[in-house]
Amino acid sequence: MSASPADTKHRLRGHAPEVFLAFLKLGLTSFGGPVAHLGYFRTEFVERRGWLDEKSYADLVALCQFLPGPASSQVGMALGLQRAGWLGSLMAWIGFTLPSALALIAFAYGIAQYGGLAASGAVHGLKVVAVAVVAQAVWGMAKSLCPDRTRAALAIFAALLTLLLPTWLGQIGAILACGLVGWWLVRLAHQEPVPHTGYGVSRTAGTLALLLFALLLFGLPLLVLATGSPLWALVEGFYRSGSLVFGGGHVVLPLLQSTVVPGGAVNNAEFLAGYGAAQVVPGPLFTFAAYLGAVMDGPLSGWQGGLLFLVVIFVPAWLLVVGALPFWDALRQGDAVRNAMAGVNAGVVGILLSALYDPVWTSAIHGRADFGLALAAFGLLVYARTSPVLVVLFGAVAGHLLL
Repeated sequence: MSASPADTKHRLRGHAPEVFLAFLKLGLTSFGGPVAHLGYFRTEFVERRGWLDEKSYADLVALCQFLPGPASSQVGMALGLQRAGWLGSLMAWIGFTLPSALALIAFAYGIAQYGGLAASGAVHGLKVVAVAVVAQAVWGMAKSLCPDRTRAALAIFAALLTLLLPTWLGQIGAILACGLVGWWLVRLAHQEPVPHTGYGVSRTAGTLALLLFALLLFGLPLLVLATGSPLWALVEGFYRSGSLVFGGGHVVLPLLQSTVVPGGAVNNAEFLAGYGAAQVVPGPLFTFAAYLGAVMDGPLSGWQGGLLFLVVIFVPAWLLVVGALPFWDALRQGDAVRNAMAGVNAGVVGILLSALYDPVWTSAIHGRADFGLALAAFGLLVYARTSPVLVVLFGAVAGHLLL
């Protein structure tokens, strides 16, 4: 069902440059992770600019948290789409993403230029802080996504499976198994339908976007098998990572690690140094892909690799949100779908728990001093509610002093 003329008129109330400048401001100032980003968006677009009302914004956030991918970036893409059409969606993504992507590409050049930087005390401190950041994510997600025995058991199962099978097969297998068990055993309360704001996407366009998403997800591995190309293997890994992230940007860590580290494109020290740096910059954590693309030793690197893999990891997020918008009412009324997604989210907690051990813990914690620094950073994040930026700076200084 296509959008009505009234919906289209309501949607196209602005211009792409306006959207770009609004999101560029947020891309330069939005520190604190996806939950904080959603708060910044609400303040800017609901309260300050009045682009949409409170109920419509809450409905959009619910959709993007239901889908795989970086929720805050998907909310931004949809807001740009509503405000200025397809070009507005692109401008929203560029404005919000480019500042942190360019900063991380510059950091990658620094790592490449100064070979000892990845092994410096300051960078080691960033790795230790990464332990605290991922532990905080596990802690928070477990409380909200595993509130009962069934989902707690699914999280433990997913952690054990991905520890025993630390490849993309283990990750996908854990997600599929947890989704199936969730559909069978989890029972969530039924939600009554609530009308949502039109975004001008027809069901035909939505269907095509979902088909393209599936074609790339299942077709790229076949292309890699047929060609044996290292470049296509990396493209497939980054696309798959962007497709399977439920529950927040930190879950992308083990997926990307299994893509770039085993094959030698990026070593573990460089990987975790970049992950620590990604905590410092504003904007979405998915821009970590730009750092990996720039620092990697492979068929493409530097700024070209950074921009390529930045685009690749965000493509599934855009296809999913565009594809789901016309069908959101039907999706959220399907209790079976919601039960399955609850199981998947529990599995994501387990995958993140597995990643907390390997590669995050095993690569960063080498003694009592490292453990003490990680514990202090965790306390600052969880109990003192200190800004992640300050915690990262604290970790870098402490790492420099300790090493």
